[in-house]
Amino acid sequence: MKSLFNSDTILSRIPPLNIKPGIPHRKTSLQFPLALTKRSRLIKAVLDSAAIDEVSDIRNPAVSTSYRNPKLPKPNQTVLEAQTKVCTGPTQTKPLNAEQAFKVLDTILKSVKGELKDEEKVSNAQLGAFFAAMTIRANAFPEPTQWSEGEKKAMAYYWPHLVRLLPPDIIFLADPEGSVMGVSSSIGPRFVGNGTSEMRLVGALREVLAGGHLGYEEVQGVLRDVLPLSLEDKKSAAASESLLSAFLIGQRMNRETDRELKAYCLVFDDEHGPAPVADIRSLTHYGEPYDGNTRYFRSTLFVAAVRSCYEESCLLHGVDWMPPKGGITEEQMLKFMGANTYLTPVQAKMLLEDEEVGFAYISQREAQPSLYSLIGVREHIKKRPPLATTEKVQQFVRARGKEAIVAGFYHEGYEESLLMLMRRRGVHSGLVVKGEEGALSMTTRLRSPNASKGLPVNYCSGFRSLDVIPTQAVDGVSRESYNIVVNAMDYGFEPSETPRTDRSITRNIELGLAALRGEKGPAYDRIVLNAGMVDHLLGCDGAEDISAAMDRAREAIDSGKALNRLLSYIKKSNRVT
Repeated sequence: MKSLFNSDTILSRIPPLNIKPGIPHRKTSLQFPLALTKRSRLIKAVLDSAAIDEVSDIRNPAVSTSYRNPKLPKPNQTVLEAQTKVCTGPTQTKPLNAEQAFKVLDTILKSVKGELKDEEKVSNAQLGAFFAAMTIRANAFPEPTQWSEGEKKAMAYYWPHLVRLLPPDIIFLADPEGSVMGVSSSIGPRFVGNGTSEMRLVGALREVLAGGHLGYEEVQGVLRDVLPLSLEDKKSAAASESLLSAFLIGQRMNRETDRELKAYCLVFDDEHGPAPVADIRSLTHYGEPYDGNTRYFRSTLFVAAVRSCYEESCLLHGVDWMPPKGGITEEQMLKFMGANTYLTPVQAKMLLEDEEVGFAYISQREAQPSLYSLIGVREHIKKRPPLATTEKVQQFVRARGKEAIVAGFYHEGYEESLLMLMRRRGVHSGLVVKGEEGALSMTTRLRSPNASKGLPVNYCSGFRSLDVIPTQAVDGVSRESYNIVVNAMDYGFEPSETPRTDRSITRNIELGLAALRGEKGPAYDRIVLNAGMVDHLLGCDGAEDISAAMDRAREAIDSGKALNRLLSYIKKSNRVT
């Protein structure tokens, strides 16, 4: 171990960091011993190199919440808190009591009367999500999650005042058929929207607000009509944000069908034309939840560096910041370390093919700008829309060899939906993981006796292609399906608590870099576990035996190769053209 930490030969193979001149190095919040080891000097050098233009306009780039776009208006917190209770599924919804309902509707009334300003104002997106949720609950939810007596009393008191002040689109969402509020009004039944795009959206919403579902072409038509509107025409988009937010949250509350999820998943595949094809033998697409980690170490970036060492190329994708969690993401870590996070799919393809790199990251901002433009709306609807599921199953670059998709999930039932989308993508192997925080990281921590009900952490389900294709294979590919709860102790890992990061990007980077430098501990174990187990479950070459797969991951770290790959990525991502 000492020889590894003190090895001049390993250090000599690490490419130099490209720090821009003329920019003072920002001091990190991390403390290092006075007698710096070569390992800690390396980590400190990478963290200090973050003083670059990429993060110069971010107030505190070491914390995940600082990556929220300050130009986005913030939602009203009183209504947002109510949305967490009512904008969810038929069994998860928690009806408001009288005090809560009166407070929310009083806030809405004050807002539409113009008495609330700036961040106190209730946005159109919030109004759309809240009233759509109330309508769906009244029309389609089981009795326990329909309106409470307190909600009925509050609405009976406030609606006669609100109906005089609310715009027609909100009145339509609150009472589309004139049958919910008990006050006669023809606005909802007669509302058709403005222009062809809104007319299509309103027609779809009538079905959604009644608890119904839509066809594949209908969902895609709505999204293609409305999303360019919100991206290119801010003035028109503001008028339709209420309808768009109602559509997004309504589909999630009604629990999307397979055909609806397929429509969301594939709708903007060709936004920049066909995906480029990398000349590599294997490519794994990593679908981490876009809203990041708020508590625990996020390992996927470092796992990708490990797996790239033995030609298991990895493509990561995500955003700089995403609600509702606003946690640590791969883009934040890469940006903080000085990597280029504005790569196009063609540039990512070049890094995947680079023998010194073998992995890449693509931001949704570059690959699917129409969907990226919805971040503000998503913050104001609070709960996750269907896109939170489908954006994890994307292929921004294709491969000449085998392809696999890995995605994280939390809520039971969505594992099957994700696997369905992966099969629809036509990949050779697919894997869903219930890692910590609903992310991809499997843990070596013992399961608590007080763990929540449902599928346990480390639950995995997936499919992989078989070498022999039987004649009865419908799509020409025979797939072996499986599910397993991974017990790290079965593979020689000692139980350990997961390192806390609590939104600290520097802490997450420090843990990952220390592990890639060979420092044994919980972070090292998690990177090895997640690299080796994914190799095995996807059916990767050389990973048929789990122990051999784990040993291969360890060798990639202990030899210094994985760290070299990460540092090469930081350097070469800024040079690719």
